[in-house]
Amino acid sequence: MNHQEAVLEGVAIWAGFYRSNPHRFAKDYLHLDLRLFQKILLVMMNLSTTFVFIACRGLGKTFLSAIFCCVRAILYPGTKICIASGTRSQGVNVLEKIMVELRPNSRELANEIDDRMTKINNSDAKITFKNGSVIKVVTAKDSARGNRANILLIDEYRLVSKDVIDTILRKFLTNPRMPGYLKNPKYKHLVERNKTMYLSSAYYKSHWSYTKAEDTYKEMLNDKAPSKAFVCGFPYHLALAEGLMLRDDIAEQMAESDFNEVKWSMEMLAEWFGDTDGTFFNLDSIQKNQRIKYPMLPPELAIKLGNSPKVRIPPKLAGEKRLLSADIALMSSSKYNNDATAIFINQLIPTKSGRYSNNIVFCDTSEGMHTEDQALVLRRYYEEYDCDYIVLDCTGIGLGVYDALVREILDPETGEIYPPLNCCNLPEMAERCSDRDAVKAIWAIKGSTQLNSDCAVLLREGFRSGKVRLLVEESEADEYMSEIKGYKSLSLEDQVAITMPYTHTMLLINELINLQYDELSGGRFKVYEKSGMRKDRYSSLSYSYYVATQLESKLGRRVVHDYNVSDVFVCRPPKYKANAGRR
Repeated sequence: MNHQEAVLEGVAIWAGFYRSNPHRFAKDYLHLDLRLFQKILLVMMNLSTTFVFIACRGLGKTFLSAIFCCVRAILYPGTKICIASGTRSQGVNVLEKIMVELRPNSRELANEIDDRMTKINNSDAKITFKNGSVIKVVTAKDSARGNRANILLIDEYRLVSKDVIDTILRKFLTNPRMPGYLKNPKYKHLVERNKTMYLSSAYYKSHWSYTKAEDTYKEMLNDKAPSKAFVCGFPYHLALAEGLMLRDDIAEQMAESDFNEVKWSMEMLAEWFGDTDGTFFNLDSIQKNQRIKYPMLPPELAIKLGNSPKVRIPPKLAGEKRLLSADIALMSSSKYNNDATAIFINQLIPTKSGRYSNNIVFCDTSEGMHTEDQALVLRRYYEEYDCDYIVLDCTGIGLGVYDALVREILDPETGEIYPPLNCCNLPEMAERCSDRDAVKAIWAIKGSTQLNSDCAVLLREGFRSGKVRLLVEESEADEYMSEIKGYKSLSLEDQVAITMPYTHTMLLINELINLQYDELSGGRFKVYEKSGMRKDRYSSLSYSYYVATQLESKLGRRVVHDYNVSDVFVCRPPKYKANAGRR
């Protein structure tokens, strides 16, 4: 054996060794001292054809993804790796980990990367290796068609549409890697299967991402399954044990006044939340209506963003109505820990068919406020958002807020005196207002079995028909807000206040999909919350949508036709002579 053959033999031996032990390659070549769980995951990433990893926040799944991509790209020349995510910046994070954290610590890795062909920008993000391997970022949408990959890594896969994954992303995996030795028939058993990797935090059980994790688990236990499947989930306890998080930081987060148990269980405990059946509202029908990118912020928040037209309260459109709805609560204690006042601003945009599109553009809640203080908050929002009606729960303690609204209210901060408002729908409630000239703007809600059932059914149908639109996912809030000049320079407190409507939207969805129901006589439904859960946001929104349907019925009567004339008559444009002049 000559020197060249000996070198190639040595390369083959070491390549085989490192391919079987990718964690050792990470140590010897990338100079990383990995923790035990990272070594195990790296091995399983390399062995599995379907890999699902449910990780708590702060466990470093992006960092581990970057390591695996580098290991695979180096050890398997010519490998095409596509990183897909709901937002492009999310996928670029993996490439930035490689270039900023891994490369400076490994001269070997730096020597593998072809700097001339490597680009990381908004339009083109990829790392090209000298051996022909490529790690490329694609956005999970229709424009990604045409890409090809041997490894598809879907980051935060719960935020990507299942239809996009099935019809676009997985179509990348058409051909396996074809190294030269496969041309020799004796190596045909070494054909490599392509890989699909799903990484995310946990989410709702009713979401397709849970079904994917569950199916992968069943496949992992099936020895006769055609693919090599692997799934695991790690809570924050592992991050604590490995020193990736500090106990004091965890305790501080859990002690915050706005601590959200549902969000915590999904993002930190890696626990899927909710029931798969038996709920009144369906998650898919709600999520498909999360289309609103920016909330309408009250002036004190909008001014922090330079009164950007994306977030400031705009003038009304022709025919537009705005509803302020509130489900009132006054107590917040260990005994009444599921009571809170929930406020929504519903922007009603008329359509050509004589119906309204309901855009829920702002959400807020308050706990423990006195009657007069809550009335003042509602009165301010009513004026700031140029609302037409206040939809108010007037049963029980809500009656006290109503009585405050039908009197003059002094704003101690501005000195402004707000005139009284009156009830527009119930004569007996209107009698409680002594000012007969007061604007009839309060739509009083007096709950009953029939009304509550009507509200629930109408809201469910509103989501199914796409007439109720919500803000986008909370996880997308920072990206959209970052597009507004000045947002990144704000304090963390201001950023949290500005993105709070997204958080309230997520909490609304939590309430909706966890509501239980009983079917009563006469086709009615009784909707109720689980023990320890809330339904104040649901109640406020359902009242708002109920009133919107009442206003819509009046709007519809003013529309002559509920169809386009062009659908019924075939009209041809008139013909004009070229020299006929202006007509």
